[in-house]
Amino acid sequence: MFSQTTGFGGRPFETESDKAAFSQSPAMSKNENMPQEKYARIERERRFLLAQFPSNATVVRDRRISDNYIEGTTLRLREQSYSDGLTTFKLTQKLPVRGSGSQQGFITSMYLTQDEFHVLAQLPARKLTKTRFSVPPFGIDVFDGQLQGLILAESEFDSTAAADALTVPSFVAGEVSADDRFTGGQLVRASRQDIQSWLLEYGVALRSS
Repeated sequence: MFSQTTGFGGRPFETESDKAAFSQSPAMSKNENMPQEKYARIERERRFLLAQFPSNATVVRDRRISDNYIEGTTLRLREQSYSDGLTTFKLTQKLPVRGSGSQQGFITSMYLTQDEFHVLAQLPARKLTKTRFSVPPFGIDVFDGQLQGLILAESEFDSTAAADALTVPSFVAGEVSADDRFTGGQLVRASRQDIQSWLLEYGVALRSS
């Protein structure tokens, strides 16, 4: 059951300020009739820069990701192709609303059929591609194209306490959880020169391979 203090799946907003931030976010204010708390959940995530892929990492699964960030919206269309042959399609809305600790904003996702995906893929969008390696508790993203050489590790959490308890491994070069430039919606618009400059602020060089 949903209530005025719960998000997607009945998960509660941790504070009244979380609930208020969601309701007052710019994207939500564009449609006052949208049921605001019923489907979205709080996204809690910590992100880290890596200078290189960790040599001793135990990869349990990997998948190729192609993201279309649809112009003029907060929507992301994703195709995921797993190494075992499975392919999934998903539409996600992300509302960037900073909160305490690891809170990045609010997220709503739904899975699509392949036909539905191809219909939405016709919309004007900016594209970002990467390979994600599952190295629990992290997903390590190795980017392609003009972002080649950029490597990010991220981990998602069900609570602020769990995020705060994360043990940061030695292969991390720097944390960028609070740096919005390293979110997909910003990276997809960045030039290679931008990425090089941003990485240097963390003492990381952008490698071509």
